Amino acid sequence: MSYHRALSELRLNMGNESSKSGENYKDQETQYDVASLQSLITSGKIEVSFKKSSPDVKTPEYKTDGSSGMDLCAYIEDGSTITITQGQRTLVKTGISMVIPNGFEGQVRPRSGLALKNGITVLNTPGTIDSDYRGEIGIILINHGQESFNINNGDRIAQIIFSPVIKANLSIAENLDETDRGEGGFGSTGVTNE
Repeated sequence: MSYHRALSELRLNMGNESSKSGENYKDQETQYDVASLQSLITSGKIEVSFKKSSPDVKTPEYKTDGSSGMDLCAYIEDGSTITITQGQRTLVKTGISMVIPNGFEGQVRPRSGLALKNGITVLNTPGTIDSDYRGEIGIILINHGQESFNINNGDRIAQIIFSPVIKANLSIAENLDETDRGEGGFGSTGVTNE
């Protein structure tokens, strides 16, 4: 059973005896706990445990009640400054490792202020943190700006958003259904609304 189908059925069965705590929905290797899904539906939150490589590491946090992403901060162990020159890319460590629940991913995204004011962005945006990854989260930053940019220990350099993952079952097809668009891509629909 897929994640979204499990969610749909759980919504219908909320408060029903068929949705007992501890019951599981299984989809191949992915397992969803009913209690966890109920918590997600009612609170809009999932439980993510994390570890710091040092007490000095800044804890990710939402800056406002309406923030979609938690800020991730640079962790520079020796306290030095990292300088990203124009056109350069570099890996900046956060000192944070996480246990993301199975069926979810962490998406590392740029911060809009850094992008607009300094041309600093996440090179592989959105960077994906898989649920079975236990290493330190590193941010690949690139400088698209006109000047060098300095990163200091504790600076907020990116944000992480947690999102459900839908896995696909692939099947080989002899033919694909026809559409008006066909093979048109790479700007084939144009730029203007004409």
